[in-house]
Amino acid sequence: MFPLVDTKNPQAIAAFTERAFAAMYPDASHVWLRTIFRDMEKLFSGRHPDYGPVDLHYHDFEHTLEATLCLVLLLEGRHAAGVAPRLNSRQFELALASVLLHDAGYLKLRSDTSGTGAKYTFCHVLRSCAFAASYLPVLGANNYEVEAVLGAINCTGPTKEISRLRFREPLEKIVGCSLATADFLGQMAAADYPDELEILFDEFQESDDFIHLPPSRRAFKSCDELKMRTPLFWAKFVLPKLESDFQAVYRFLARPYPHGRNAYLEAIEQNIGIIKQRLESPAPKPRPRKKK
Repeated sequence: MFPLVDTKNPQAIAAFTERAFAAMYPDASHVWLRTIFRDMEKLFSGRHPDYGPVDLHYHDFEHTLEATLCLVLLLEGRHAAGVAPRLNSRQFELALASVLLHDAGYLKLRSDTSGTGAKYTFCHVLRSCAFAASYLPVLGANNYEVEAVLGAINCTGPTKEISRLRFREPLEKIVGCSLATADFLGQMAAADYPDELEILFDEFQESDDFIHLPPSRRAFKSCDELKMRTPLFWAKFVLPKLESDFQAVYRFLARPYPHGRNAYLEAIEQNIGIIKQRLESPAPKPRPRKKK
């Protein structure tokens, strides 16, 4: 069964995370986990006093939950493998905060009534960091912990090279690599990924329009171009980054570790196969209706 948990169900993801956390850290409190899951569900559903509900259809709350599930499984696998340095319970909590907050930058203030949050694609990582910096101290995080979360979120920028970023300690880099890995794998392994590329293109287009980016500088000129370049994006960009820049932490998703099946890689390869098949045999376009 893939995924192991319904990523459309925030309560199911929260419960799964708590079970994994309890198995790894039997004596740790669950207050932080429960509070941040509750707060993020309120935030993305529009029950925050300052922010409206997420109005994107690709980078929605389910995308955040897909990345969350992948991150929890990755950290669970790493913990079971006994690899040093080990994350303690607090570092796991901060990693969870990082993934739940990493796309908060797409949310719009209630006073912002134009377009969708997709217009902030070009700066959503910075906006996510700004929101996290204001939210986490209320939850009890100190300055050191806030900086650790911001550092991890900063790793999710698509053009960021984690190897060039500075971290205060090795575990902060490991969490950053794990978050960036989960962000890519969680979305690309989703069963509806091949069907949502058009929605993803619409988000890119709205952002490019918002900043008046000339056509010559846009990453994708059309949705068809995005679809055609997706298999190459996986093979030539994502996979090399997973292996080198992200320190190959994706391997901790193998069950059993280290040589078992990696359900995420298998699901992505299946999705890439579907995309290639559709490119080779596109569905016929509907015939135009005759005028009466």
